[in-house]
Amino acid sequence: MSTAQGARARARIEVTAAIKDEARRQLAAEGAAKLSLRAVARELGMVSSALYRYFPSRDDLLTALIIDAYDSLGESAERAHEVVAGADPPTRWAAVCEAVRHWALEHPHEYALIYGSPVPGYTAPRTTVPPAARVGLLLIGILRDAHHGPGGLEELPPVPEDLRAEADRIAADLASDLPPEAVTALVVAWAQLFGLVGFELFGQFNRVVEAREPFFRHAVRQLGRGVGLR
Repeated sequence: MSTAQGARARARIEVTAAIKDEARRQLAAEGAAKLSLRAVARELGMVSSALYRYFPSRDDLLTALIIDAYDSLGESAERAHEVVAGADPPTRWAAVCEAVRHWALEHPHEYALIYGSPVPGYTAPRTTVPPAARVGLLLIGILRDAHHGPGGLEELPPVPEDLRAEADRIAADLASDLPPEAVTALVVAWAQLFGLVGFELFGQFNRVVEAREPFFRHAVRQLGRGVGLR
């Protein structure tokens, strides 16, 4: 790469970062539904046509922000897991769950973007799926290690007959080497984890749960037992 090409590449990276930073500021101030490329361009002192060379539409910019948020959350959970990588599955499970909560409390507007109300008129493309799966894959890995490790998983209640075909399909899609009962329970726990975080972040626990951190730790232990962790 020539010196001129390198300079252009660096300039593009810097401008792209500035656009996303301003877009995040607008998310915090106005919410995702009101995100506007024209408003971003105006705040950066750019003409709209110049900004469109970086993000052709609002949806392209939203997708970039969503991927960044999922990746940031995933990296936070993965770093927390690395710290306790040699520990028992319940300890690793708790570390990942607590990392999710801490990230959400530090990035409330980004959390709202990926786990809050859908943005009217926006449909997330497939490119958002791998970043969104990072936390789930960590939890699956912990459950898999517990299942194949000493003692295995606690025996879980059988899946109801009217859910059996769906449980088999979910297990085949997510973790075919795990019992359908465990994978189904994991999907329940995954939804409950983000529900707990969302309740705290969006105020549903106000005047109900005051000791938020110990309550969350207790809930995470319950979730771990619910998926069969000993």
